[in-house]
Formats: sequence, structure tokens, C-alpha cells
Amino acid sequence: MIKKQDIITGAVFYTVGDTIAAWLSDEFSWLRMLGMVFIGGVLYAWEIPAYFRFIDRLSGRFEGWKSSVLRMVMAQVYFNPIWIFRHLAMIKLLLLRTDLLNSELLTIAWYSFLWNIPVSLFANYIIQNIVREKYRFLANAIFSGMMAVYYALSATWFS
Repeated sequence: MIKKQDIITGAVFYTVGDTIAAWLSDEFSWLRMLGMVFIGGVLYAWEIPAYFRFIDRLSGRFEGWKSSVLRMVMAQVYFNPIWIFRHLAMIKLLLLRTDLLNSELLTIAWYSFLWNIPVSLFANYIIQNIVREKYRFLANAIFSGMMAVYYALSATWFS
């Protein structure tokens, strides 16, 4: 079940981050912005909190540093190159640029993932181990909004 707060959080923060990225990459479109409202407010608002609950259940089997490291790694595993590829592919679809849905987009996603590992591991550690459960999706949405800017720039850097 999606919480109303998660819908609002996802719709606002993913859209704001992606809109900034769109302006920076000269790819702004109203369709993209409205699509990100839907993607952030429905898809991400459902799947990310559900995965965070899964992390809570899995890490509950461990204590101390083992639990902390597992939580961080599991979050990192979730936001993997395939997730980044899917995110970038949805943007290309919203831009009606199906010609850009190719293996190069997957390569960009891999490089983007690899280059941001130090930052994302640190952020995922904080989100999963310091931020209270109630605010994890919000913290993740804020971080992901900032990462949307990085993903937009990485499409230029790594292509």
C-alpha cells in the first residue's frame, strides 16, 4: 500500500531533481515533467519503501556492524545499473526519443553507477542506518533528486 505522504514526497522530490537535470541538459519538456510526477509519485513511492521494508526484515537477523553494512549494501544493490538504465529509459520515453533506447544507455548507466559508488555508499549508509524509518523515503527522494542531476550530466559525460 502506498502512503499519501510517500506519493507527495516521490512526486515532488523526483520531479524537482529531474526538472533541474532537464534544464541543465536542455531537455526540459512538460511531458517529461508530468511523467516524472507520475513515476515518482506512483512507481518510486511504491517500490522504494517496499524495498526498504525488505531491507529492515533482512537486516533484522543481524546486529551491530553486520546489520549496518548489510543495510548499506542492500540499498546500493537496489540502485544498480539496471535501475539507473530503467530510469534513464523512462526519461527517453517521456521525451519521445525511442531512438536513444540502446546499449549505449546501458553503458552510461554502468559508468554512472561505478563513478558514484563512494558517494552513494555513504548516502545509503546514512539513509539506512541513521535516518529514522519514517523519513527514509524522504531522505532517499532528496538524495535521488540530486542524483537525477548527476544522471543527466553523466549521460553527457559517459556517452
